[in-house]
This record gives sequence, C-alpha cells and structure tokens, in this order.
Amino acid sequence: MATRLFIDGQWAEAGGASIPTLDPATGRVIEEVGTASRADVDAAVAAARRALTAPAWRGLPPVKRAALLFRLADLIDRHHEELAALETRDQGQPIGISRQVSVTGAAEHFRYFAGWVTKIQGTTNPVSFPDTLHYTRREPVGVNALITPWNFPLMILAWKLAPALATGNTVVIKPSEVTPLTSIRLVELVREAGIPDGVVNLVTGDGAVGAMLSEHPGVDHLSYTGSTAVGRLITAASAASNLKRLTLELGGKAPSIIAADADVDAAVAGNLAGSTLNSGQVCAAYTRFFVDRKREQEFVEKMAAGLGALRLGPGSDESTQLGPLVSARHRDHVDALVRTGRAEGADLVTGGGPLDGDGYFYRPTLFAGVTDDMTIMREEIFGPVLAVTSYDGEDELIGRANDTEYGLAATVWTNDIRTAQVYADGIRAGAVFVNMPPIPDMTAPWGGYKASGWGREMGPWAIDAYTETKSVWLHYGRPA
Repeated sequence: MATRLFIDGQWAEAGGASIPTLDPATGRVIEEVGTASRADVDAAVAAARRALTAPAWRGLPPVKRAALLFRLADLIDRHHEELAALETRDQGQPIGISRQVSVTGAAEHFRYFAGWVTKIQGTTNPVSFPDTLHYTRREPVGVNALITPWNFPLMILAWKLAPALATGNTVVIKPSEVTPLTSIRLVELVREAGIPDGVVNLVTGDGAVGAMLSEHPGVDHLSYTGSTAVGRLITAASAASNLKRLTLELGGKAPSIIAADADVDAAVAGNLAGSTLNSGQVCAAYTRFFVDRKREQEFVEKMAAGLGALRLGPGSDESTQLGPLVSARHRDHVDALVRTGRAEGADLVTGGGPLDGDGYFYRPTLFAGVTDDMTIMREEIFGPVLAVTSYDGEDELIGRANDTEYGLAATVWTNDIRTAQVYADGIRAGAVFVNMPPIPDMTAPWGGYKASGWGREMGPWAIDAYTETKSVWLHYGRPA
C-alpha cells in the first residue's frame, strides 16, 4: 500500500516526518504515514483548483460523472473483504461492523449520490419585471477540504466525498493520522475508477495539516467531522482567512429516555447496541440514560448483565462484540473520566477500568445514581461508559435532557405514540430515534444543534452543502 501523499494524480513523498499508525488490538505498528508540509498542502489545493475548471472534469457530461461514481462503488464491493480487514486492523472495530457498516455503507453512499448527478436542477421563477427570464443554476462550491475522524474513517469519508464529486467539486482529503489506511486505499481505487487527475487529492498528517487547510485561502468549503473543540478552531481559522463555507459534525452527548411504559427488555437490547457500537466511539452513541424512576432498578440490573456478557477481543475475531479503543491516549482519556465519575460519587455498577495485556481494551462500564452536574453526564467520553439517572415527569425530563451544549442525537423508548411525539418535539437534537439505535441513512439528514455542529450531511441536504445557487436574469425585451 502506498503511504505517500496523492497530489494531481501522482503519489509523492511527504515533506514532513512520518507518523506510525498502530493496530489498537496489539499496539504494534502497521505502517508509517507521511506528514504533509505546507508546500505539500499548497500543491494539493492548487491541483484541485486546476482540475475544477479542466475540461476533463468540468466538461464531463453528468451521466459520465455518475458512471465514475458507480464504478467506484463497484470497486469498493470488489475489494470488500480487503477493505474490511484493513479498517478493523487500523481502527479496531469488530470485523462484522467493518463489513456491514463501514464498507457496505461506503459503497451505498457512492451509488446513492451517483443517482443524484443527473437530477441536480435549477428553477425558473416568475419575477416581477416584464420581458425577463429568471432562472437558477446549481454549481459546485469549488475546492473542498474533507477532514475525517478516526472512528469510522472509510464510511465518513464516503459521506463527504460522494456528494462532493456528484456535484462537480474537487477535493483535498485529510484523514486522521490515527486511522489513515482505508482512506489511502480508497484514493487508490479513485484512481483505478478513472476519476481525472487533480479532482481527488490526499494529504496525511496530524492536526497541523488540518489547520493549514482550515486557514487556506484556496479552499472554498471545508467539511469536518470530529470534536467540538477542533470545530471551534476551524471556525476561527475560516473567519480569519477567506470565510470559507463550513460543514461541521461535532461532538454529542445523546440522551436515551426510557419511559414508564417502555418494553425494558427491548430498551436494554437497543441501548446496548446504541451505546457500545464500535466500543462507544460513535458521536451519536447513547451515553446519558434517563429512566422513569419506577423502572430504574430493572433497567440498571438488565443493562449491567448485558454489558457483562459482551465478548471483548480483537476486531479480527469473528466472535468479538466489543473491540479495543483506538489508541492508548484515548483509552487513558476514557479511564480518567471514569475515575472522575467515581470520585464525584457515581455508583459504579460494572466495569470501570482497562483490561491488562496488549491492546487498548476497556471494560464496558455502567454508572448509576448519577446527577446532572457530574462530569460523566456532561462531557463526551467516546467510550463504552454509560451513566444512568432517574426522572419523575415529562416537564422535568425535557429540560434535563436539553441541559447540554450538544444536540446531535437522542432516543426515546416507549410504547405510547403521544409520549414519543412529546419528547421528539421537545428535545433539541438533529435526530431523534424512537425505539431504535442511532443508525444514519444516506437518504436522511445528519447533523446537530448547538455545539454539535453546522449544516447537514446526506440526502439532498448534502447536495445543498456542496453547491452554490446562481441567480441568472435575462431581459429579452426591446431597450427602452
């Protein structure tokens, strides 16, 4: 596998130092990946700028652009097992998740947005002026920086790259330095699919490379998925440079509400999936559990039993249900927050520490007796750590569920349609799931309220994110 930069259709050596990417199940080095220099970033942006107006891309008929995306989806399918194994080795997620969520989801996004290419339309509008035709055009935003996270590196790159290409943009990809390998492999498949040189470029490296893209005047739009803290830095850098358009999918602290009438067994099964998928390293993972006081003990006991039964192990093992955390640094971050929870008086029901031995494994952890002001109830942990509290009524609960800087996702467990609707209306979050885990779909908008981000990805909302609307006025009457 090439571990160099990809600029203007060619692999090139990085100007900066190399960074090891590790197998989180063992802690051993898989590859060394280069760090782009400022000159490398400038070259990648310049290549994307040239390709934006080159006849090979700009002049490509929509049906042929769609064919390129369909071809890329087919290549992902052809290399399905290879990509899944690579994602598991680099990120740690169980192989079933890599196959069924990451790789399958990536291919599906390219197919979905390939279908959009021939359906991006403008409008004609009955303006007030006589002898005047007014119409709108949807045009590509321009050069796009796509900065992706380490938790679902392949799939989230597809979320961004597919609509960017469908709408005729060019891109510079910057994957997380922690999990860059499937992004590199996808770029190899981009080249194999026949996408013209310079349309897709790749620069690897740490946050400094992302900062260069954030402040770069040659970038027209930046799409970032990651922490709220970095999102704020990107926003400041954009404002200080060229006010580039931003799409930001940031942190979350999703509440899960278990109503008095809920099927607790179903709620336990759904919340196990919604809180421990990818070891809880999911921005929409359910982490704050508000349980009707009458059902609290039953829920806590059954959740503790479910967590205790999960099989921990390397993602490559077909029987693994919970893989490692992505890095030693992140494991230590999760453990520090768990220790803070204990120090602040939360009741540790199960779990509470890392596993001994190789790799970055962490025991699934459940706290009860949590109060709303505790750190584990307020800060995003991004690990298999669940905090349970109780509530007594609707009015109290909606205010408590909304008492957070985040607003990405939420869930309600109830058999009563009125209860579901009251909470769906009252909770300030970009997505509210009723009786199900937090599973996005390419046809539905994805994004958050408040400090969880700006804008929406997926569906027609992604087409909006990657296009500008141009207003054209054509006066055809005789001059006065």
